[in-house]
Amino acid sequence: MSKSPFPKRLKEARERAKYTQEKLGIEAGIDEGSASARMNQYEKGVHAPDFSMVKSIAIVLNVPTAYFYCEEDELAEIICSYQPDE
Repeated sequence: MSKSPFPKRLKEARERAKYTQEKLGIEAGIDEGSASARMNQYEKGVHAPDFSMVKSIAIVLNVPTAYFYCEEDELAEIICSYQPDE
């Protein structure tokens, strides 16, 4: 059983967007007092957010939700660069 790619993708996207764990957590709707700790647990794979939280994080970081679940690095970058027609 392979581990989830979510923690790695979350950290990559957060660092690319130049967010601290605390700032990202707060922007995604987590209480200010626990935002940093929860984001840290997500990045370490200790806990996994529910899908509504993943969607909130994706919106803040401006990446598709699929990016967080992609195992292959090259495909993840393609997904990350995807911009839907507006």
